[in-house]
Amino acid sequence: MLGARGAARLADAFIVDALAKAARIEGSRLVIAAAAEGRAHTSKYFAALARRFGAELVDQGKGDLGRRMARVLEPYADPPGGVLFGVDTPSLPASLIRESMRDLRHAPVVLGPAIDGGYYLLGVRGSLPDIFRAIAWGSAQVMDQTLRRLRHRRVRYRLGRWWYDIDRAADLEFLAADLTCNFVAHRVSACPATAALISELKIVELVQGR
Repeated sequence: MLGARGAARLADAFIVDALAKAARIEGSRLVIAAAAEGRAHTSKYFAALARRFGAELVDQGKGDLGRRMARVLEPYADPPGGVLFGVDTPSLPASLIRESMRDLRHAPVVLGPAIDGGYYLLGVRGSLPDIFRAIAWGSAQVMDQTLRRLRHRRVRYRLGRWWYDIDRAADLEFLAADLTCNFVAHRVSACPATAALISELKIVELVQGR
């Protein structure tokens, strides 16, 4: 539907919107956890983003999603803790990130549940819990498996509000409709770069014309 160039532009818009909203959260350190060919620090793209938004740049490293998240979070988990969220939630309001940061004061783990059965945000304060291995990453069981492990180990947690992420073509169609039809007024302001690109690429028209 988009082609390689359109997909790359959309990914860039997602990243820019995520960094812009995170950079506006007062009293926080902004860290870009990048995955790039070679190392993140050798990527001109991510180095330019780090300069633009005044962010630290770290490399996700190798391994499955759990290993990479654990590696990224561990250096920032000491109180007051760190919050990790993906760039595939462009319409996510910054207010939900702030809520999760506040929740982290009251529980050592905060999760933002995604409607596809995973989670779009993870916050940890203190020791990393054992929730990064033996998880069926990418499946609809991720949240359920994670919560069962937290309960089994009696780790206190809080859940944020539900949101949706963009993994498949159908998710992109929903995002386009959400932004274009203005289901909730603050969506466009949460991701202006993404909204502008969706309008430029006429994604809604492409979807309707299939």
